[in-house]
Amino acid sequence: MTLFTDSVFLTDELEGFRTCRETRTTASATATILLCKDGYIDVFYHGEKIRINKDNLFVRVPDFSQELGPYAPSPDFEFMQLTLDSATYEQLMLEHMRVEPRWWQKQEFLKEHPIFEVGQDVIEVGEAYFHLFALQLNRKQTEYRQQIIMSLARAASMEVLHFLDRVILPRDKETERNSVSQSDYTFNIFTHLLQKNPHQREVQWFAKQLNITPKYLSEISKDRSGRSAGEWIASVTVSELKHYLRKTQMPIREIARVMEFPNASFFCQYTKKHTGLTPNQFRKEKKA
Repeated sequence: MTLFTDSVFLTDELEGFRTCRETRTTASATATILLCKDGYIDVFYHGEKIRINKDNLFVRVPDFSQELGPYAPSPDFEFMQLTLDSATYEQLMLEHMRVEPRWWQKQEFLKEHPIFEVGQDVIEVGEAYFHLFALQLNRKQTEYRQQIIMSLARAASMEVLHFLDRVILPRDKETERNSVSQSDYTFNIFTHLLQKNPHQREVQWFAKQLNITPKYLSEISKDRSGRSAGEWIASVTVSELKHYLRKTQMPIREIARVMEFPNASFFCQYTKKHTGLTPNQFRKEKKA
């Protein structure tokens, strides 16, 4: 079975596995959750051969530096795979950023440790999500179908974050400071500040809290994540405004006030610049 929309790809067929890798925008621009039910598959990941065995969970986040290369499955290989495009994954991660204090640490951990041996409880949860996705993707298009699929994707990604709590041991601040580089530590604190202050839109404000220059903060951010501090701040702000426009009926003026914009006019200009649409146009398009 292979089912898909523009943003979600679901398969338990080897042909579907091949098609997904060849037809999605680029293999490196997608996020994948693969549960191996039987046999194994060897894949080249970041230039090295890795083996995904039975009862292994493989989780891959979008990363242009980590390509998936040739693969070789065993004759008895059975699996379930969910793939999200990078835009969908980013939207979900920015939403999770509001509630997950270790979201960046977990993303970085996944880049280095993409394979996990899992128990029957995780397998049963994975099978349940796979069947729910299949049911929704098989349904005719309705007003709520895409929202339901996105809600399932949101819940599935939260399951992964929850599972990682078993794998990544909690660390106090002193242990974290001593176990990572200064730039890693600074970037982690920046993301924590961004999490708790989503309405701050100036790089200078965050740099001041960290007692470093805005230029240095942007350099660290670019080096650690591929994005400048300003780009991260804009991503979080845009995620917040999209949330208010999609999920609430609040007047534009009220959203501008809640998000601490100087006025509604400035909020409208910011929305137009970063989404290509005015707030009202964005609301109408998402309802269409």
